Amino acid sequence: MLTVRRSQDRGFADHGWLKSYHSFSFAGYHDPAHMGWGNLRVINEDRVAPGTGFGKHGHRDMEIISYVLSGELAHRDSMGNVETIPPGDVQRMSAGTGVQHSEFNHAEGQTTHFLQIWIEPNVTGVAPSYEQKTFTAADKRGALRLVASSGGAQGSVTIHADAKLYAGLFDGGERAELALDPARKGYVHLVRGALEVNGQPLGTGDAVLLDGERRITLSGGNDAEVLVFDLAP
Repeated sequence: MLTVRRSQDRGFADHGWLKSYHSFSFAGYHDPAHMGWGNLRVINEDRVAPGTGFGKHGHRDMEIISYVLSGELAHRDSMGNVETIPPGDVQRMSAGTGVQHSEFNHAEGQTTHFLQIWIEPNVTGVAPSYEQKTFTAADKRGALRLVASSGGAQGSVTIHADAKLYAGLFDGGERAELALDPARKGYVHLVRGALEVNGQPLGTGDAVLLDGERRITLSGGNDAEVLVFDLAP
């Protein structure tokens, strides 16, 4: 079964300094029909105004991935990490027993646009940890590049979750396929551009939820950037 969720059907919050689209129920947005998908709990598409950001706050027992689309995201946490996340980098923070962090946009005149992704862990109570890696456009061009996985395969960041996350760039005749176990769930989020998923046309911000499917086929891209999830049921 393949279900399309259009961009305009997501939750939306405008806090002035932050404009955020919520793919699943989050904070003041509650939709019982969209509480998550498999062990994927959050995809927030955030735009953070210059000179603003998220003050220090806490998490525990959650795998948190940041995927920056434009601008830069400054990160500081209670583990001692002080990092800048540019486009092309994937940041993973395992909250485990508890971590405090903050995220800011320090650039003048430039909005930071990024995706905040939460995946439920398959092991709790681990020591908090942090990882950040660069995946170039060439890595993702016309292919699905594994960027996060439970074993850190193929140089991906390591998550404590039964999930894999792929990123890809597609244009023109570029095409890719990913085999799925039909007992698992798949999720495709189109970051930008246009793309067909199993023949279904998507636009920027659209998503496809897959259940019982054996394959994801990506084709017909037009300046497309996409994230593909292989998830526990």
